[in-house]
Amino acid sequence: MRISRDKVTGVQELEVFRLAHNLVLEIYRQTKKFPKEETFGLSSQMQRAAVSIGSNLAEGANKGSRSDFRRYVNNAKGSAGELLYQLMVSKDLKYIPDEAYNRLSGDYNKVIRMLEGLSQSLK
Repeated sequence: MRISRDKVTGVQELEVFRLAHNLVLEIYRQTKKFPKEETFGLSSQMQRAAVSIGSNLAEGANKGSRSDFRRYVNNAKGSAGELLYQLMVSKDLKYIPDEAYNRLSGDYNKVIRMLEGLSQSLK
């Protein structure tokens, strides 16, 4: 990814983008196992929050300026926070097993650290 003084390109090259994408895929795999009554509830919210992380990265990078990108990176951090809480609820309701929760919360921790680093680099 290239970040010039004013322009950002190539978000797909970012490791955080790839990790966020893999997180989305795993969230979809896990939420497929949720009870049917959660189709339009918690599972849908988790899917939207997870997709929002990568979507914000892609949208922000394509806005063109570093300051725009940074704002969208911070939005992605907010979506990641939503997802973490939804993961906790899912674990407590026994919708996902503890080992899946531990793996996904570990993935969250990696993503959030990388988002923070990216945000700092865009100052």
